[in-house]
Amino acid sequence: MPQSGPDFLEVVDALPDITRGEGPTYTSFSVGGRKFGYYWPRTQTVGLKQTLSEQLALVAERPDVFEVQFTSGGFGWVVVTLAGVDRAELTELVFEAWRLTAPEDLLTLAPDPAGR
Repeated sequence: MPQSGPDFLEVVDALPDITRGEGPTYTSFSVGGRKFGYYWPRTQTVGLKQTLSEQLALVAERPDVFEVQFTSGGFGWVVVTLAGVDRAELTELVFEAWRLTAPEDLLTLAPDPAGR
């Protein structure tokens, strides 16, 4: 089932130690003072931190759903069209973005939805 902004916010809110920041056209999400995601309600898209290899794989596999946002510090950010992903995939993408950013002491507080 396609996802929406409220679905995304519900997934993010299930993770520990999240801080929201409000911009003029977006909401940013941080953990431990470092950003891991953005939500743009007007376009119903989110930007999520991923590894470079995952960024490239997602965009190559489904360019109608994922696009390269930018790369920074060895990470590749992707824009995700919410209507193009289901709840399980969205949950996994958000968790991975959070996991790549969270301080180590928080990692045990949120179970990996992929069961890794």
